[in-house]
Amino acid sequence: MSSSQLEALRQAGISNPGPIHWNPSTPALIEAAIARDEAHFAANGALVVRTGQFTGRSPKDKFIVRDAITEQTVNWGAVNQALTPAQFEQIFAKVKAHLNGRELFVKDGFGGADPAARLPIRFLTEKAWHCLFGTQLFLRPTTEELVHHKPEFTIYFAPSFETDPAVDGTKSSTCIAIDFTQRVVLICGTYYAGELKKSVFTILNFLLTDKNIMPMHCSANAAKGGPVALFFGLSGTGKTTLSADPVRDLIGDDEHGWSDDGVFNFEGGCYAKCIRLSRANEPEIWDAIKFGTVLENVVMDPETRALDYDSDEYTENTRAAYPIDYIANARIPGVAGHPTHVLFLTADAFGVLPPISRLTPEQAMFHFLSGYTAKLAGTERGLGKEPSATFSACFGEPFLPRHPKVYSKMLGEKLQKHGVKTYLVNTGWVGGAYGTGQRMALKYTRAMVEAAIAGELDGVETKPHPVFGVHVPVSCPGVPDSILDPKAQWADAEAYDKAAAHLQTLFENNFKKFD
Repeated sequence: MSSSQLEALRQAGISNPGPIHWNPSTPALIEAAIARDEAHFAANGALVVRTGQFTGRSPKDKFIVRDAITEQTVNWGAVNQALTPAQFEQIFAKVKAHLNGRELFVKDGFGGADPAARLPIRFLTEKAWHCLFGTQLFLRPTTEELVHHKPEFTIYFAPSFETDPAVDGTKSSTCIAIDFTQRVVLICGTYYAGELKKSVFTILNFLLTDKNIMPMHCSANAAKGGPVALFFGLSGTGKTTLSADPVRDLIGDDEHGWSDDGVFNFEGGCYAKCIRLSRANEPEIWDAIKFGTVLENVVMDPETRALDYDSDEYTENTRAAYPIDYIANARIPGVAGHPTHVLFLTADAFGVLPPISRLTPEQAMFHFLSGYTAKLAGTERGLGKEPSATFSACFGEPFLPRHPKVYSKMLGEKLQKHGVKTYLVNTGWVGGAYGTGQRMALKYTRAMVEAAIAGELDGVETKPHPVFGVHVPVSCPGVPDSILDPKAQWADAEAYDKAAAHLQTLFENNFKKFD
């Protein structure tokens, strides 16, 4: 290590470092992960890892330090739980002591493809595969940029360190804590790599609003030199799948900012769900799983190293993390103009919402603030085998430090200013609720999305939904007319009406908190 690197470690609290790997290459990280028995090669060259006890995020263990910066700006409550500066400092001291003398992997990167808004970050990890995950997911500096890289946030990923709730003020032995004054993130007591990704997203969600940049939990793609589309939605609703379109450029699959100049990707990689992945349905993602890709909790034959994407033996939340340039038509850098279309994706477990519907500006704001979907098994600790109906404001409430109305106001202004068309797309169940109906066929969802973005639904006759009032097209290219009417797909019309009335009540009760 150079003297400047040693000094950087000293400033990070690592005064007695063990072996340190500073900005190692992807092959070097893969070799280290294999040598340290952290991972195994699959037949297609991907690196297969297990995340241990936790195969999803731990939202109840996430904290923000409550101090002069955050006291009046963070929306405190069940989502944003508070730690005092003293509590954070106590945990931080223990983490640094835990990491001293250990073999560590240090990596520099950026959050934000727009140079005017990007955030220089540094993460220190115990595991080589965690460092590889961060390398593939965040924006990778050039050699010249590394020389001048000065991190504005440092993330300590110490999964083998566990907090003591009785002493540290945490809820369990797991802790994800952000200090906006010291600009430090601590991740302890969990091996789930998604915590690293979502911690950076949370930071940008807080910082960028002060720059009049709207942070968004959405994927984005664009026609060759043409219209840009945004896909909002929680995990499992289809953001990654639907934005990976072979005839459109992929801007990014999960996190973006919308500035006065247009949209830009926060990341340099994709984090795709793998459960029931097939080449026929998702060829771009299938082909991206190769050397350099990290596969989390995917079942693999120990002899042949063949992957079983259909198995949920470990979790439904199987994942692939790979650089965005593994997608053949990815746009590098991930920047584009202002969107012409916004699509809100929801996996409706009740089988009530139409497969696609046009929204008025008022309806768009209602559904954005509501953020309805069904959380799928495995994306968070504590979820069972069946999907659970939930409302997550702005389709990303767990990652929003500020009040949801801050983000909804920004979106409303941008939709109006740029004349954006908005649609609600149900990628969930049709013909009945989960367990009775079936998941909407991907080929039909793709056809509806493509038609909407191409403007082919602009002049199509619509009928208002009898309960939700959204405007349902009576026809769509490539889709049977009967598919578009959700009630017509139920064998029992009366049962549909009851389910729709029940879901409407859930929407109304949820929205009372915004009145």
